[in-house]
Amino acid sequence: MLEYRVLGPLEVVGARGEIRLGGTKQRATLAILLLNANRVVSVDQLADDLYAGSPPVTAVSQVQRQVSELRKVLGDPGAIETRPPGYVLRTAPGQTDLDRFERLTSEANESQPDRASALLRQALALWRGAPLADLADEPFVVTAGLRLDEIRHAALEQRIEADLELGSHRELVAELEALREDYPLSEALAAQLMLALYRSGRQTDALAVFREVREVLVAAFGIEPGLPLRELERAILCQDESLAPPAAISSTAGQTVLAVARGPAVSGALLGVARLAADEVIVACLLEEEGHLGLVERLPREDGLRVAAFVSDDATADTLRLAIAHDVGLVLMSAPAELAVDAWLRAELGDILARCPTDIGLLIREGVDFTSRNDVIVPFGGGQHEWAALEIAARIAGAAGAPLVLLGTRGGAGRRDASRLLADASLAVQQVIGVEVRSALAEPTEDGLVAAVEGASLVLAGLPPGYRRDGIGRMRRALVMGATPPVLLVHGGLRPGGLAPRESSTRFTWSIGA
Repeated sequence: MLEYRVLGPLEVVGARGEIRLGGTKQRATLAILLLNANRVVSVDQLADDLYAGSPPVTAVSQVQRQVSELRKVLGDPGAIETRPPGYVLRTAPGQTDLDRFERLTSEANESQPDRASALLRQALALWRGAPLADLADEPFVVTAGLRLDEIRHAALEQRIEADLELGSHRELVAELEALREDYPLSEALAAQLMLALYRSGRQTDALAVFREVREVLVAAFGIEPGLPLRELERAILCQDESLAPPAAISSTAGQTVLAVARGPAVSGALLGVARLAADEVIVACLLEEEGHLGLVERLPREDGLRVAAFVSDDATADTLRLAIAHDVGLVLMSAPAELAVDAWLRAELGDILARCPTDIGLLIREGVDFTSRNDVIVPFGGGQHEWAALEIAARIAGAAGAPLVLLGTRGGAGRRDASRLLADASLAVQQVIGVEVRSALAEPTEDGLVAAVEGASLVLAGLPPGYRRDGIGRMRRALVMGATPPVLLVHGGLRPGGLAPRESSTRFTWSIGA
């Protein structure tokens, strides 16, 4: 599938690299269709935009010729459809960098500050300079460029706002001072700079920014700054407590995830989980032969994502090497078909699980979806690998803005329920990671476990201590085989986690050893 880029010089990228486009009129025709993707653009509009409102008498035939040539260049006759009174360029979701930008910013609007900041950084990284920079002299680009600059500027302000909420005021001062030179009339940026300076202990400098903005506005338009900026100045003068910086908490801070793909294709679900679990993701495609290098998927260029592909004749050694060399906090892999999980753990993953210093997550099933903000559920009994699963789940839930649920067993027949253990674990999560947790109890049976996780976005289950001898056990096998949501089986690494207590606490069982 072709990838179209308009947030910079116009580019079209196919499976074999960038596609060479023709002259200015051909590029301009494609740009107009892309800016109106999936909408009909009339021949008259194309002619007006291409010829600055003064089309020649041959404009219709020239437009037709440009579209015909574009179809040949793109290698897909159906990419541009004829739809009276003109043409429509069909694109799939995410096929253009502009669509990806808008999707990321939309998701950021519904996310918590740490997740919003990460999403907006990804969105802003899609920009490669001025939009359609190679067509800057075309009149239609002037109007389109202004609109695109506005949405970029709005995303930038939104990202800075999220970073301020995360307590990153000191780090923002230099960036905001540079932006103020580019946008001297922006009261929103001035307010953000004033707040960052004040929170950094520079009250005098914050008030100086207000005076500078006021002078510029009065000189240019004869108007005073707006009410929000004037109120911020008063609050700074009074040292209002509402301006105090928040605690700098990030559920993914400092974390790097290594996502390992066995082959040239990267699982979308695996990459999605990796992005939520960390602020930096390394994708390693381990290939069987040199000819597969040209088949490696093109992943969107964005902050915090690094990709490498190489031929590997020892996946275990290469995975360990990458995990140690890059000091990752989590290794993620897609598990094979459900029925083969036990054999895979014993044979192929035995050395990795035993020797890897970090946590390992094995993703079973695609379909990870956090758009509906469904629960992230952890069946929890207090075991070593279950604490690791809980820590990963807390980071993912915090980044996705999804509820985190700890699932334990009900009491009965002289058996105490797991609510005390869940309460202790919940307090640890809230203290260390700052994510709210809800507890729930279910019957300690396969059917009870499967019913309790139904509808979740993701279920994270720690491996049992005897997995090498007994496999994953019948309760986890019920999750793998009988439950609908994707399951992430977690093996805690050699490094101590941030949640598990030093001494083992009372453990409750889902018949783990069975």
